[in-house]
Amino acid sequence: MTVSNGSNYNGISFTETHFCYESVSGSCEKFIRPLSIQFLMFLFMGFTILATMSGNLLVITSIAHFKQLHTSTNYLILSLAVCDFLMGVFVMPGSAVRTVLGCWYLGDFMCKIHSSADIMLSTSSIFHLSFISIDRYFAVCNPLTYRSIINSVTIIIMLTTSWVIPAIFAYGIIFSELNIKGSEEFFEAHLKCVGGCPLFFSQVSGTVSTTLSFFLPGLILLCIYLKIYTVARRQARAIKQMTKQLDTDAANESRVSRQERKGAKTLSIVVGVFLASWTPFFLCNIIDPFIGYSVPPVLFDALFWFAYLNSAFNPVVYAFFYSWFRKAVKIIIYGEIFHSNSCQMRLYVE
Repeated sequence: MTVSNGSNYNGISFTETHFCYESVSGSCEKFIRPLSIQFLMFLFMGFTILATMSGNLLVITSIAHFKQLHTSTNYLILSLAVCDFLMGVFVMPGSAVRTVLGCWYLGDFMCKIHSSADIMLSTSSIFHLSFISIDRYFAVCNPLTYRSIINSVTIIIMLTTSWVIPAIFAYGIIFSELNIKGSEEFFEAHLKCVGGCPLFFSQVSGTVSTTLSFFLPGLILLCIYLKIYTVARRQARAIKQMTKQLDTDAANESRVSRQERKGAKTLSIVVGVFLASWTPFFLCNIIDPFIGYSVPPVLFDALFWFAYLNSAFNPVVYAFFYSWFRKAVKIIIYGEIFHSNSCQMRLYVE
């Protein structure tokens, strides 16, 4: 896979040739675009970065500050928001410059750091979503054993796994250069140049890494939420019969069950948005090595940024479906979180 690296192996040509480093031999070609186009591209990318950072910062602040939100599911959502926030802070800005100019000015080491962080955070996101789906599965399908299975120790294990394994995988594959294993000659001849930062995968590494880090977890996610959907429909029918009895305990039980099902529905939308955002990119990533790396870098850039939008979408989903998040945002914006004991405020009726 290649991403806006300044090379012209795929036939892209410009009326005037400029290089990332004019005085350096073997420098990558620099993209020459009208200033108006560059401005619009930076404007869109800047808005995406700002929305990603601000939206996820609101999620982080809300869950971290209000004690009522300190639940197992919300801890996973908090960690996912941190993942998306880091994507906006450390990955997107460098990708924006690379996309618009086709150049990387921070050196090879920082290029590897950037590429590793990109792979790590996207992989970490699907790990978080996988564990969230497991949490929702037990909450909806096995509510009687939920508290005993999903406890503080389980959450710590989930969070640690969601960060450590993606980090080892991402930094290991990039710094060991396993991603180019088997296609070294092509990489050296067509992509390697001074001022470039392509994210490249050979046939084997692209197939294995994409399958293990995206397609397999994605399939598992879909299966789990299909099971949750089936159980939730069955519970909904049972609740209708239960509420006819007008029993207080039955009413309370039905309300709790509705809350769990609503939470599962909301998080299934988050999963759906994630899969819809990243699937086109990963499909190109796994296909490109088998068609001679003929996918245009411009298309890869477009798919990259479409996938990046996912990090900005999640807070919008929370705002649309979670009343507690909307109330928390109002409290934060109005500065009420600085009041004494504001962390004890009730955001929803339990």
